Amino acid sequence: MGISATDISQRIVEAVLAQKLAPGARLGEQQLAMLFDCSRTIVREALTRLAARGIVTVSARRGWYLISPSQDEAREAFEARRVIELGLLRGGAPLGKPALARLKKHLQQEKAALRGDDVGTRSFLLGDFHVCLAECLGNGLLADTLRDYTARTTLIAMLYQSSHEAAASCQEHVAIVAALEQGDRARAEALMAEHLANVQAALRLPALSDPLDQLRSALAPLPQPARESTDPPAAYLGALL
Repeated sequence: MGISATDISQRIVEAVLAQKLAPGARLGEQQLAMLFDCSRTIVREALTRLAARGIVTVSARRGWYLISPSQDEAREAFEARRVIELGLLRGGAPLGKPALARLKKHLQQEKAALRGDDVGTRSFLLGDFHVCLAECLGNGLLADTLRDYTARTTLIAMLYQSSHEAAASCQEHVAIVAALEQGDRARAEALMAEHLANVQAALRLPALSDPLDQLRSALAPLPQPARESTDPPAAYLGALL
């Protein structure tokens, strides 16, 4: 059985989460069809799905390419993640032993990746923790949505040169799972809010400014150069009188 559009779109999202595809990377239909040994129709279907999910976009001149989120889109993506993830922790299903065991296994994989030198695997696991947590909290639909937002914020972190350390992210994940294991949902929610804030704060995003600031600055009157007076000196005028 050949590869499907779902398989291709999943591979692209995984590559984004692993930081193997950069913001604005071009995704040529012909190249992808050759790579996956399939028709361009299947590739186009995969890319169309990703466009609907807000991960790729298409231009008549450039073709398909990964999004390069603006500063406002970056802030909106983190706000959306806060709404989803904090809401899940507040009202999600109770965590049973199998779910906790799955989360702990994921944390072990994160720690192992930190000890290794595979940056792609490390990045993927750190992002996928949030998807795994959503699935463990019993909401597969929001887990799928969160996967897309996590892919977007991964692109944002690459675009705006995040300085957030991978080890710090892992430690924050460990603290969230520990709070859940203790049954303290309120603390887990507070820790998640702090974690997302830390990740966002590490981005090199300028502070919010007046939307007209750039135009106002460009259209400000230019300073007038000093000119020498062409009027005759007063002494000369007095001599003529």
